Amino acid sequence: MQNPGMANKGPSYGLSREVQGKIDRKYDPELEERLVQWIVAQCGAGVGRPEPGKLGFQTWLKDGCVLSELINTLHNGEKPIKKIQSSGMAFKQMEQVSQFLNAAEAYGVTKTDMFQTVDLWEGKDLAAVQRTLVALGSIAVTKNDGTYSGDPNWFFKKAQENRRDFSDDQMKEGKNVIGLQMGSNKGATQSGMTGYGRPRQIMS
Repeated sequence: MQNPGMANKGPSYGLSREVQGKIDRKYDPELEERLVQWIVAQCGAGVGRPEPGKLGFQTWLKDGCVLSELINTLHNGEKPIKKIQSSGMAFKQMEQVSQFLNAAEAYGVTKTDMFQTVDLWEGKDLAAVQRTLVALGSIAVTKNDGTYSGDPNWFFKKAQENRRDFSDDQMKEGKNVIGLQMGSNKGATQSGMTGYGRPRQIMS
């Protein structure tokens, strides 16, 4: 039976169909439920609730408005997304999603945890959308700055990154050490070496 959400896509053949199948299997319906609970707790009932299932989840988030509301609630004071406007126009919806992605990255979500706009918009990889939202929730719980709403046990705390910022001088020092460990070839010449494959001339 064909998935109603895929009806307008046309059949996908061979490898792409197999890959899509694997991606679909990574999507977690239980996680979807938890993410919906969190988003509603975080944003309030005004954002509504999606129809259960992947297609409902996609439709709910697709225009970027719910996502933008979500990232804004995680900021005290100035909000990262100034204008949240629902639009029926595809490019406006994609623009809104992309504003969310920029704000999520600025909040601390790493590029590897970030979905692409088409993953959500065309339903290419909704598991990646879940991954981004889980990363966002984990950072919010870890920051513990009073903006997170919901059960903190819904997300793992992220291990605090131990950042080491080196000065330019320290970086240069490091390069010198590596240079010494590798040995120096300054002043070395190729005299006495023969070209490959040529017999050495032995003069008697």
